[in-house]
Amino acid sequence: MPVVRDLRVLLRLRNFRRLLVIRLLSQGADGVYQVALAAYVVFSPEKQTSPAAIASAMAVLLLPYSLVGPFAGVLLDRWRRRQVFLYGNLLRALLAAATAVLMVGHVPDWLFYASALCVTAVNRFVLSGLSAALPRVVDTERLVLANSLSPTAGTLAATVGGGLAFTVRLAASGSDAAVVLLGATLYLCAALASLTMAPDLLGPDRHPAQPSLGVAVISTARDLLEAIRHLTEPRRREAAWALVSMTAMRFCYGALLVLVLMLCRYALASGPDDGLGLLGLAVGVSGAGFFAAAVVTPWTAGRFGPGRWIVACAASAAVLEPALGLPFATVPMLVAAFVLGLITQGAKIATDTVVQSSVDDAFRGRIFSVYDVLFNVAFVGAAAVAALMLPPDGRSATLVVMVALVYAAVAATMARLQPDRRPQQNHGAPQ
Repeated sequence: MPVVRDLRVLLRLRNFRRLLVIRLLSQGADGVYQVALAAYVVFSPEKQTSPAAIASAMAVLLLPYSLVGPFAGVLLDRWRRRQVFLYGNLLRALLAAATAVLMVGHVPDWLFYASALCVTAVNRFVLSGLSAALPRVVDTERLVLANSLSPTAGTLAATVGGGLAFTVRLAASGSDAAVVLLGATLYLCAALASLTMAPDLLGPDRHPAQPSLGVAVISTARDLLEAIRHLTEPRRREAAWALVSMTAMRFCYGALLVLVLMLCRYALASGPDDGLGLLGLAVGVSGAGFFAAAVVTPWTAGRFGPGRWIVACAASAAVLEPALGLPFATVPMLVAAFVLGLITQGAKIATDTVVQSSVDDAFRGRIFSVYDVLFNVAFVGAAAVAALMLPPDGRSATLVVMVALVYAAVAATMARLQPDRRPQQNHGAPQ
């Protein structure tokens, strides 16, 4: 099969393999760290979790970064990306270890959230850098496949990391601090893995007359406007709309995540430990959907175009999400987790490919940082909406239907933007 052949070619590329290892270790650590946070915030027996509490936690962890995210983009286009992976992961290892100490010390919640916020903020530098660096190690012809393999492999690594976190937590008699220390160890391994690559290999390209960092920070607004203008040029119109559509789909994902958390905590499980196990199963099934997207997307996006694949993903979600979500039962929820994993990752692969192939290398860091900010704002906004709509046990037909309507709007909007591929008819006789 052509996909298998191209996949083998990708894995023979030494620098692609090295970048992939950094992603796997980094996102595997993310999976461990996120499960530890979820267990500590949502599933601790002594905590009475509510949708509002979950929304507040998401806001504390994500919104502050959204305010400074544009500065991250400016820095990411100036710093060597390999150094971002090295020092970023070293810093996360240190901060994760500090979080474990705070868990054991039973400190006030605001101090715990401050430590977790720092880990999340650094995470955005690393993930944006990984996306921006990918075209430096893969040729243009295989970029779609690389976008299928690399981010999806990272998501699967996060899923495996989450499963490993469940195992360690069980072995450590429910100690969330022990799980966080495991995440710190994986962050350290990711930092060491980055040393296998040359410092200048991953870019960005250097400009001789580059201004000082202070001048660059002051001129952030101007730089961002330039990046946005670059993105909205006529030949990059599809990339801009793909980002808007993916942001709306991220909103849907955030709302459904809060719903699933509440269902696992109260409605579908007999206690916090059972609820955490059910959440782990849902995450694993969703990870299988991400893997399926990596297999399906290269062929579908290559045959029909990334924009049409986004249309297909959103339209499928609009139909399947209410059909599977409205029963509020365990089996349909797990099926929905697989379907939404496939749809969400398939659309993201297509969006990443459109953006990477449409923008110049000097702008990629800023654009992917804006991409992350849009993701965070949409995610927190979705959590806030869910907090207003969800009852204590998470059963809300109104929320499920609203999400389906958003998916339908995304599909309709992207469909209108796609060029007509029907053959043109010749209405006149040849001269």
